[in-house]
Amino acid sequence: MNIQSTARAGIGLRQPHYRAFREGWPSVGFVEVHSENFFNPHDAAAQVLAAVRADYAISLHGVGLALGSACGLDGDHLEHLAALVERCQPVRVSDHACFARAPLGDAGIVHANDLLPVAFTRGALEIFVANVQRVQDRLQQPILVENLSSYLDFSERDFSEPGFFAELTRRSGCGLLLDINNLMVNALNAGTEDAQAAVCAWLDELARGMPAAAIGEIHLAGHSRQQGLIIDDHSCVVSAPVWQAYAHALNLFGPLPTLIEWDTELPELEVLLGEAAKAQQLLDAAVARHDVVAHATEAVP
Repeated sequence: MNIQSTARAGIGLRQPHYRAFREGWPSVGFVEVHSENFFNPHDAAAQVLAAVRADYAISLHGVGLALGSACGLDGDHLEHLAALVERCQPVRVSDHACFARAPLGDAGIVHANDLLPVAFTRGALEIFVANVQRVQDRLQQPILVENLSSYLDFSERDFSEPGFFAELTRRSGCGLLLDINNLMVNALNAGTEDAQAAVCAWLDELARGMPAAAIGEIHLAGHSRQQGLIIDDHSCVVSAPVWQAYAHALNLFGPLPTLIEWDTELPELEVLLGEAAKAQQLLDAAVARHDVVAHATEAVP
């Protein structure tokens, strides 16, 4: 595979940008959409996706599988996702390392409207492996699981977070969607003195336990401070520390498809494209370094 053809920056396509996107057809490496917004094959959103799919690679990013739920998956949700995958043939399918489904008395199983964190225990790992494998068996392809921004921590754990994801990918065959902004949010909320250094240390540990090939996509986004808490709201440009941690990730893992996420307080499309252009510059530099190393290796007798 040509690494230059896969190391591209993309953007998340949101409804307020549909018209501007289709009028300008910008040069981006791929487009990511939230899977659940396109489950209905007959509505206007499906028509937009079909038009975009004709000219762009599509990455499907979900928020509803709840892969860490002990009560299992919602079968109807999985069938809707499988039908969407069949229709648009995405380059990647992803969701979050969270739970959202749980039994609630006579109400049966309820689905919370949130991405709730899990403890990094052996029991949680078993749940994730079973649920991820069920999704992959149905879709007939590997999926990516994203590390979460979390506003609480658990005292009980059997793995560090990087160790948990390394074991999950090894046992289930899934990949990792590496969200660097989520790492920064967690480090800042933990009160870490040097959050950027903490994120880089997290990435270093991941690199020791997981092959770069297991990482399928990187997410970059902005965050905000609200009442003393750092919120992963994707509401602004990527911060300088996140860019610097991203550069560190590229040095560790090489150039990887990278998405700019922006979901609230959406700016003009040109602003989002400008952020993608910054990512592409760093990706191009990483590709050049990769080529130099590859040529030097080939030259060794």
